[in-house]
Amino acid sequence: MHVQLRNAAGGLKQAKLGFSWTTFFFGFFPALFRGDLKWAAIMFITACAFGVFTLGFGAWVPGIIFSFIYNKMYIKELLEKGYRPADEHAQSALQTRGIIAA
Repeated sequence: MHVQLRNAAGGLKQAKLGFSWTTFFFGFFPALFRGDLKWAAIMFITACAFGVFTLGFGAWVPGIIFSFIYNKMYIKELLEKGYRPADEHAQSALQTRGIIAA
């Protein structure tokens, strides 16, 4: 499910709710392409750290973990930057998922 978020200047962003398949398959690259450099760096460093301690075999573990939480973190950061739900559908979807308060 996708929601649209709008900022005060009229900019519109579409964000997906739920599991992030792109993060699952491509690791930190979706965050990098979205311009979310902070989380891209965190994902990359975490994967490298797991990889070093497990001789490369554990580098996929952070990708699986971030797949479950990244979309929610991305939406919360957009909300902190001044984006708001663009319509009633987005508002109710974000309330249902517990991302924003009722």
